[in-house]
Amino acid sequence: MKQIWYAVSLMAGSLIYSSVAPAETTSGALLQQMEQASQSLNYELAYINVSRLGIESLRYRHAVLNEKVYAQLLQMDGPRREIIQRGKEVSYFEPGLEPFTLAGDHIVDALPSLVYADFQQISADYDFVPVGRARIADQMCEVIRIVARDGTRYSYIVWLDSDTRLPLRIDLLDRDGDTLEQFRVVSFAVDEGVRNMMQGLEKAELPPSLSVPVSENATFDWRPGWLPAGMKEITQSRRQIPSLNKPVESRLYSDGLFSFSVNVSAADKNSAAQLLRTGRRTVQTEVRNNREITVVGELPPSTAKRIAESVNTGAAR
Repeated sequence: MKQIWYAVSLMAGSLIYSSVAPAETTSGALLQQMEQASQSLNYELAYINVSRLGIESLRYRHAVLNEKVYAQLLQMDGPRREIIQRGKEVSYFEPGLEPFTLAGDHIVDALPSLVYADFQQISADYDFVPVGRARIADQMCEVIRIVARDGTRYSYIVWLDSDTRLPLRIDLLDRDGDTLEQFRVVSFAVDEGVRNMMQGLEKAELPPSLSVPVSENATFDWRPGWLPAGMKEITQSRRQIPSLNKPVESRLYSDGLFSFSVNVSAADKNSAAQLLRTGRRTVQTEVRNNREITVVGELPPSTAKRIAESVNTGAAR
């Protein structure tokens, strides 16, 4: 009997290995297919966003008409909140506010930012680990975990529809493996009916574009002495913040998946070291050499603190 169970276990092991090993070489390709499917297919997703702040119920429609992207995000519960994309314009309709339009390639509040990542670019700093297959929204999905190799960032688990490659569930995990946020589709459709419903947006009258204050380009005498692997500076700017009544110098960093800013301003009587965390977002403030240094972004608290402590501000002003 022992010999039979041993033979069965060997066979099971070889079957598991044969199904998983090839997947290791295709996980990156599957994620790239997710990015392409999310931006090229005509589809509708009904989903919930779950976070420490609560649960949101939303509907997202996406279509490509005459090589131009049209999308609509609608909040399903409570006051009507709607965001519409037409090409490179994104219009916001919020309760109690005048509608406005901003330039953009996609609706930031719709699908998780992971969907728009360049997976070929981030593969130098992240591992794409195949987990297996599971069922979500009555569909079989490929499950992939995305983990930073240096352990300084959050990680993701992604469930991709085996047929369309659309994301049907995305979990953001902290470094202890606890879920910070969850995007979860409850029903979806991929067909020409969605495209037909979106045709009305081609001639819809959208609100005027909102002018964004121009930031002042400047050369700073400070920079972080340490950054997580793969993080690169995207922009730097100096802005006058009316509520603070003082200029703030900022550097924005991203690795293509997560982003954060380092902000430096003159310290005042209200400046104090503190740590705030809401879901994925961490705010870490340090006071040194008469400067207030604040790191804001999608980082674990320990990583944000290490970055803030590494900023060399020079002598006191």
